[in-house]
Amino acid sequence: MTPGVRLIQKVSSTRTFARIAPHVVPAMDRTVHRLTRGKVLLSARMLPGMILTARGAKSGQPRTTPLACMPERRSEDGGSDSWILIGSNFGRPGHPAWTANLLAHPDDAVINWKGRDIAVRARLLEGAERAEVWQVALAFWPPYARYQARVEREIRLFRLERRDTP
Repeated sequence: MTPGVRLIQKVSSTRTFARIAPHVVPAMDRTVHRLTRGKVLLSARMLPGMILTARGAKSGQPRTTPLACMPERRSEDGGSDSWILIGSNFGRPGHPAWTANLLAHPDDAVINWKGRDIAVRARLLEGAERAEVWQVALAFWPPYARYQARVEREIRLFRLERRDTP
């Protein structure tokens, strides 16, 4: 691991980052993603990232959120077939709103992955499956352990899998 990555991990583990980042990082990502027509997601320079669009749990309106993700399986064309989303909310107390949206409408989500829109189905991971994926997530981005230690809630993990579009 490079010194730059270690520094970013250390900074991203702080409470100050947790207070500031949710207001700055998503807005910056949305703007750059829109201006580059889906080709660039700034936060993805450090971690793989996507833009999630899911129907709001209460409003039913489309909600777009830039998120870090963990790509999983590879498809035959070299792309990903599934992704893990970690609802860490930067180690803040409440679950992020996008997790409620996926719980309410798991079959009605679309991601923008590397400039391509992909229809996905979301599934909340639980039990042994969650425990296994959580260990992979900690190896992938160690600050998740700090985030979990700061909150009483269990951080939600979702697996997104490609679905056929009608």
